[in-house]
Amino acid sequence: MYPIQLASQPKIKPCETLIELHKVEKTFQSTAGNFRALKTVDLKINRGEFVGIIGRSGSGKSTLINMITGIDHPSVGEVLVGDTQVHTLNENQMAGWRGRNLGIVFQFFQLLPNLSILDNVRLPMDFCNTFPSRERHTRAMKLLEMVDMAEHAHKLPSALSGGQQQRVAIARALANDPPIIIADEPTGNLDSKTADAVFSLFKKLADEGKTVVMVTHDSGLARRVERTVIIADGEVVNEYVAKALPVLSPTLMLEVSRKAKKVNFAAGETIIHKNSEDKLFYIVTEGMVEVSLRRPNGLDVIVDRMGPGQYFGEISLFTNQRTIATVRAIPDAPVHALTLDRDLFQKLIIESPEFKTVIQNVVSERLAENRSISEAKE
Repeated sequence: MYPIQLASQPKIKPCETLIELHKVEKTFQSTAGNFRALKTVDLKINRGEFVGIIGRSGSGKSTLINMITGIDHPSVGEVLVGDTQVHTLNENQMAGWRGRNLGIVFQFFQLLPNLSILDNVRLPMDFCNTFPSRERHTRAMKLLEMVDMAEHAHKLPSALSGGQQQRVAIARALANDPPIIIADEPTGNLDSKTADAVFSLFKKLADEGKTVVMVTHDSGLARRVERTVIIADGEVVNEYVAKALPVLSPTLMLEVSRKAKKVNFAAGETIIHKNSEDKLFYIVTEGMVEVSLRRPNGLDVIVDRMGPGQYFGEISLFTNQRTIATVRAIPDAPVHALTLDRDLFQKLIIESPEFKTVIQNVVSERLAENRSISEAKE
């Protein structure tokens, strides 16, 4: 790989949240009736994040991406990218905005077959007039060097393998130095080795400050991104549920997302008292909690701290015993959490053997830790 000098001026007004979907719905109409592909989707993506969008075929992930790129418009709701209300743009406005702010990589490459590789990469610059004419050839060549394709610059796409074409497609997506890269199943038609190389390219771009949003069905690749957004039946699974309970099926994750109740605790507030009959399962979404166990001398010792995407409360639910620990919000910050009641917790245990095994192991480890502390000599 060779370095390339990227344009210094950002195309989008700086802000922490770069992409935001607010209560977005998409309904398709056909002779067979209406089909809701997206159902009240709320999603925020921050500048510089590498986000994987995953879901089964037909779950709505490509429709979600089309909302961000403006390829399609929501039936209801708002789509904002930076300070641009994408859902309000007409086709002419959309084309210019998209060319300057988004680099899109498709599953089937979509290189123009009658243009050389070099001209395919240069084309977005010609369309948007983003760089002086005299600089475009040099920039296109540097982008091809970056993806190890410079030696093929004058070939037609048909002379390249699928992996090579995808590298060229990535170079083309970077032509106008967009702040956002959108990739829709970019490794879907590639072998595992080539897919890994393409993924590494996206990771490098994210490390350099690009915001990368990648749709993928490859769970292995999805686990390697900074953040995963799971979509099921047109709805986005709560990301803290997905992080805390990754062994659940998307359907069960979605059910938990729908049924979990939000609770808030003040800084230092006790959430679970030792030896109580608390029967809730907690998933932390913001802040941090401290878990304390009682020593033989009656003093408590902090044995763990848990942050967003971690859970507690499983012991009393799984064993039907009283609680063995005290859990409280740390002294200097409040805690927000989701709670599952006993019925929902038991349903997960029954319907997901993987979840049951994970909980069984966690309970065994935490009970052993409690015995160790309670039996410790002064």
